[in-house]
Amino acid sequence: MSISTRRGDEGETDLLFGHRLPKHHPRIQALGTVDELNAALGPLRVSAKREETREIIQTVQPWLIHLMGELATPPGLEARYAEKHPTMAADKVAWLDEWVARLEAGGAMQFKGWALPGEAGVMTGAYADLARVACRRAERQISSLQETTEPLQNAEILRFLNRLADVLWLLARWEEKTSPSA
Repeated sequence: MSISTRRGDEGETDLLFGHRLPKHHPRIQALGTVDELNAALGPLRVSAKREETREIIQTVQPWLIHLMGELATPPGLEARYAEKHPTMAADKVAWLDEWVARLEAGGAMQFKGWALPGEAGVMTGAYADLARVACRRAERQISSLQETTEPLQNAEILRFLNRLADVLWLLARWEEKTSPSA
């Protein structure tokens, strides 16, 4: 099977379970921003100086794949998706909360004034900041989706993205600190 199905040539794309939507639909926009976030995490995962950063990204990326599955599920079919796939849940938000506490306790919050992305000259910090703004964009898109006639039923999705953006901000500051081996 080819990746090029040509099914999107007329401006529509597939959801799960045989449904289709226009590519500009708010649900597709939200799904696309989560895909962008996952891609933005790639350079950080590859280049991270700190083991903690790699551990977080390696855990979060598969969760984002499942989140995209939730977004690609037509309204009313959420239970069908959940029968075979993990969904965003409070335990994932709690896991991120634990990382916020660990990173803050480890000194990621020791800065003066506003953080200026890239100022420290540490590429991995800049990558974390790029991922953070992609996360905030996904959060805004999903929040906007909630204003439509087909909102998501899972409130944990917005909580997860909000917390993930916080973790990414802390990771940017954490990566900007000198390498643990220095």
